[in-house]
Amino acid sequence: MKHLLLAAAVASLAFPVTAQEPAPIPSPGEIAAAAPASDWTAIAPSDLLVMDLAPDARGKARRVVIQLMPAPFSQGWIGNIRKLSAAHWWDGTSINRVQDNYVVQWGDATEKKAMPEGLVMVPENAYLSQRQRGRTTWLPFTNGAYAPHHGVVAGWPVAWNVDAAWPVHCYGMVGVGRNLSPDTGTGAELYTVIGHAPRHLDRNIALVGRVISGIEHLSSLPRGTGALGFYETEAERVPIASVRIATELPEANQPRFEYLSTESDSFARYADARANRRDPFFIKPAGGADICNIPVPVRAVGEGSK
Repeated sequence: MKHLLLAAAVASLAFPVTAQEPAPIPSPGEIAAAAPASDWTAIAPSDLLVMDLAPDARGKARRVVIQLMPAPFSQGWIGNIRKLSAAHWWDGTSINRVQDNYVVQWGDATEKKAMPEGLVMVPENAYLSQRQRGRTTWLPFTNGAYAPHHGVVAGWPVAWNVDAAWPVHCYGMVGVGRNLSPDTGTGAELYTVIGHAPRHLDRNIALVGRVISGIEHLSSLPRGTGALGFYETEAERVPIASVRIATELPEANQPRFEYLSTESDSFARYADARANRRDPFFIKPAGGADICNIPVPVRAVGEGSK
């Protein structure tokens, strides 16, 4: 019996029992991809602005899809944008400005095109909205350099203080170009962020939406050589073929998208994973993240979104 016990002990030293491998820690993208269908929220086609640029040099189509911001934010400007789209006002205008690490801007380069009737002048106090208590997902990891609090409301990045809330300038957000105060812009001149988040613009310019598809058609354009990145000649400008609310398009061609509900458990895990990267590539979790480094996942659904 002694010999059997000794042999077993020696064997256990030579062939140790292998501990079960820990389950791999998922990345933020993997968490979003694994979210159940019930955690995704459809974006209404009536809230999508579809901008088709002239084809590129190889004849490839270039479509940019913008999700318009929901109430209570920026509704005066968004009402104007809907009227401009219904009037087909942007058709034949152009991309006029591409400033490196900052913005791409489009509209009427001549500034002489007649505006459709019914546009409203929105006051500066509309940059802010009353804080929507009970509708905000609190993100405790985000820094407070530009506001005391940050979070997401119905899928949108926001900041707030004790009195008011406002959307913030993250990558891909779309805003309204304007002249000096008290001008607030009509919505005819729009821009999107293509660089590091210019948070100093928060509460100074109206934000009206975000690019959810086709940002590459804007961010990859040649940089303008004029002041502030404006193109200096008509030949440099990128023509805009059309801009339509998606519901104006044939139903089969309407793009359809959905976002990961920011009230879901999947989003809570996703946000935590963005703030504390534990997946294999990372050595030390950061322990925090700026609000703009927790982009809300959006995905295309169906044929019309291609």
